[in-house]
Amino acid sequence: MFELKYKTPFSWTETVLADFNSFLQDHAAAEKKASGMATAMLSHYPDRKKLVRAMADLAIEELIHFKEVLKLIEARDITLGDDKKDAYINQIRKLFRNGKDVFFLDRLLVAGVIEARGHERFALVAEALEAGQDKDFYAAIAESEEKHKNLFVELAYEYFDKETVDIRLEEILIAEAEICKNLPDRAALH
Repeated sequence: MFELKYKTPFSWTETVLADFNSFLQDHAAAEKKASGMATAMLSHYPDRKKLVRAMADLAIEELIHFKEVLKLIEARDITLGDDKKDAYINQIRKLFRNGKDVFFLDRLLVAGVIEARGHERFALVAEALEAGQDKDFYAAIAESEEKHKNLFVELAYEYFDKETVDIRLEEILIAEAEICKNLPDRAALH
């Protein structure tokens, strides 16, 4: 449906593989937060029936992903870890504009771009891992993230005209690329 403007370099993948335990801890935190975000969206927009149904399903799916990552963490005999501040998320949230409708549009599109970045990076992890359960898990997670990316843009088209969505999505993609270019590689999703 849309393409990111910045391609994650292989150095990011190398950083993740060098400290995969930390990556798993961050991944678990990201799934937890994604479930919470979906729940918050349906709570803030209860009059948007299509959004409420979609976010209810998404919240459950993200929590299931959290449980699956938790199994990987437990299999490695590491702890869940504390949720850490995410510079990427903090910076991308600054793109939200004030105003009821534009804020809603930005929430949808930023969520779609975040899911697109997750799709790209989980696919890189799957590609880099040796054959086995972890590789299959990350390939499946990448596919799931791609569906989520498209879901958020489809919801934007449901509530806003296509031209408005497309113009704002392009602006967000350009800003997101700049954010990614300026962040250091770390053993984390973002």
